[in-house]
Amino acid sequence: MTPVACIGECMIELKQAEGGLFSRGYGGDTLNTAVYLARLGAGVDYLTALGDDALSAEMIAGWAAEGVGTTRVLRLPGKLPGLYMIQTDGRGERRFFHWRDSAAARRLMDLPETAAILESLADYRVVYLSAITLSLYGGEGQARLFAALGRARKAGARFAFDTNFRARGWPDPALARAVFREAFEAADIVLASTEDLLPLYPGESEEALLARIPAAEVVLKLAEPASILRLGSAAHRIRAEPVQAPVVDTTAAGDSFAAAYLAARLAGADPERAARAGHRLAGVVVCYPGAIIPRAAMPANLFSGPETLCKASP
Repeated sequence: MTPVACIGECMIELKQAEGGLFSRGYGGDTLNTAVYLARLGAGVDYLTALGDDALSAEMIAGWAAEGVGTTRVLRLPGKLPGLYMIQTDGRGERRFFHWRDSAAARRLMDLPETAAILESLADYRVVYLSAITLSLYGGEGQARLFAALGRARKAGARFAFDTNFRARGWPDPALARAVFREAFEAADIVLASTEDLLPLYPGESEEALLARIPAAEVVLKLAEPASILRLGSAAHRIRAEPVQAPVVDTTAAGDSFAAAYLAARLAGADPERAARAGHRLAGVVVCYPGAIIPRAAMPANLFSGPETLCKASP
């Protein structure tokens, strides 16, 4: 059994390079998590749809080279992957521009192969997806996916939901709140942040945000370098380790946190150690441009000890 299924979309990534140029790569929140999971030794499959073009083939080859399973990637004739561009400011904060309305990944829930893909979720120990994933499919697609997640959980799988929120994907905030509520009620593990939730629930305290999430295992990442871990009714704050080098790009900080957290839990770590591992890996990832850092930059002994991290530039 492959331990983790990650569901979502990977896009062509254009990121700033020297001299006003852009370099080309690929990324997407759940794909980023899948790559980091594979690098941390967790078996992972990526579930998505791509086109039959050369760039889609390049993506699949790249994922396979990272150790991500691709047998459940559907290829759609005549379709293309989406595209996004990252601009970063002097403090490493990023701004995204997307071209993805007709991307192949948006079709994943309404294809002849969809039923088989959804039934396969019961074969995994953990099914991971994000709010961005849910924004791709529309009401009918979301309903099919939630129903399949319910069946998978009955078969023993755990559903991990990441609150990664992008307002562009949710033009109706009331609809977004309704879908989030359904995801919160269905999930076993919720990886949330105040950055994601406050646009939907303005002005709410950390305690109020946590109260919206009935899952037994919740991590709420904060604006400060810390998170709140809640297990059942008990919650406590976990502070990230000090950082010592410039932040250059915060892209995939949350995605890498999710990967380290889930990989640690799969390896038998308790939730507190898993959250600390998440903070460590995210602290390394923000020191590099783009979503996927060089393999050589991956921290060693992530689940057992501290790493040298980086700090925001003044």
